[in-house]
Amino acid sequence: MTSGGKENGLLSEINVVPLVDVMLVLLIIFMVAAPMMIHGASVSLPEATLDPITAEKEPLMITMDTQQRIYINDFEVQFDFLREKLAKILENRTDRMVYLRADKAIPYGLVARVMAEAKGAGVEKLGMVTEPIKTKEKR
Repeated sequence: MTSGGKENGLLSEINVVPLVDVMLVLLIIFMVAAPMMIHGASVSLPEATLDPITAEKEPLMITMDTQQRIYINDFEVQFDFLREKLAKILENRTDRMVYLRADKAIPYGLVARVMAEAKGAGVEKLGMVTEPIKTKEKR
């Protein structure tokens, strides 16, 4: 005999164990996959002792890597088309500020040519992205 209930009654509780198992597997998959989603050109920036510049919105970034490839944000651009691509992008923007990230192994002449192309495209302000100088701490 059962105490006060039906013998073949329906169970109204949800079994959450399979749900927790699936969620833990998804969590592990995303934890492993997240670092692989970070992309972009890897550059070794020169060091300088300047104060950082803060931007109100997403800045337009020109990147030059060690193979002398040029990127506008994350999209590769040939040098011959840099000026016209920048001009197209800048015609829809109110601020004409561009940041240049160039690997320190890039020849200065090539960096100067990219800067000239940017100015020719209508860039009003051109900022150079650098790493802060690492100082040795005295004990």
